Amino acid sequence: MLKILELFGGIGSPRVALRNMGIPVKSIDYVEIDEKAVRSYNAMFKSKLPYKPQDVRGWNLKPDILIHGSPCQDFSIAGHQKGADPGSGTRSSLMWETLNIVKNMGLWRPKVIIWENVKNVRSKYMVHNHERYMTELKKLGYTSSFHMLDARDFGLPQARQRIFTISVLDGQDFDFYALKQKPMQPIANYLEDGQVDDFYTVKAPSMLRAIGKTGTIRRLPIIKDYCYTITERPDRAPGSGCLSIGNGKYRYLTEKECWRLQGYSDEDFEAAAKVSSRRTLYRQAGNSIPVPIFESIFNVLL
Repeated sequence: MLKILELFGGIGSPRVALRNMGIPVKSIDYVEIDEKAVRSYNAMFKSKLPYKPQDVRGWNLKPDILIHGSPCQDFSIAGHQKGADPGSGTRSSLMWETLNIVKNMGLWRPKVIIWENVKNVRSKYMVHNHERYMTELKKLGYTSSFHMLDARDFGLPQARQRIFTISVLDGQDFDFYALKQKPMQPIANYLEDGQVDDFYTVKAPSMLRAIGKTGTIRRLPIIKDYCYTITERPDRAPGSGCLSIGNGKYRYLTEKECWRLQGYSDEDFEAAAKVSSRRTLYRQAGNSIPVPIFESIFNVLL
């Protein structure tokens, strides 16, 4: 049985991927400080011993694969690029806690460490932290490779580009070109049937002014073949996009549609929806990692 450790675990995208692939998996622990994400995770996986919110700092376990999607806000342009220098106290600087956890394992080392973050982690202002991260892992015996992956190349009609760094213990470079890609599916396959509640209609004047705009921080593109990056707040610019509902009106994507566009099943969504509010479900989708990307990565690794 494959043992994984999920740090900054969110709603469990890597565990969902392994479940979908039929691979026996044991999450030896799941570390997530957001109580509402923990609630959804427990509901989705029907945890007999429900996980509780816990901080990543100071944790110590022995997994085969360690996955961490540490906070991206301070790397991103929208987050004002506060950075992740050690000791800076930013949310993104928690990435260094992962290294501390690996160091504290003593002689034990996870075979693989996977880290996902925004593409701005390779910008001229942030790249030094990414390089230092890989250098520190090299000292621990890891060979690191990174590549920018787009959800559209894995079947999902969502323009979501993220840097994936895969570090293999005593191994060779991970071959990202071996990843099996899929044709992007029609976005209609991910939308709810019929009309949706008026709650989702774009009404705020600031958002109405943003409709159709691209290439700016104050944008709300009109969705055609695909949506843009799913975010925590679809009602704030920049947004993932809006859909025309006729008569010059537009609507946001629903929470269920956002979950589908991250690769989750309706069963996963319904389980989480029983214990989460609309706002929470949006945030959880926006903070997640596309499930099909993990499926492709695990296919190569395993």
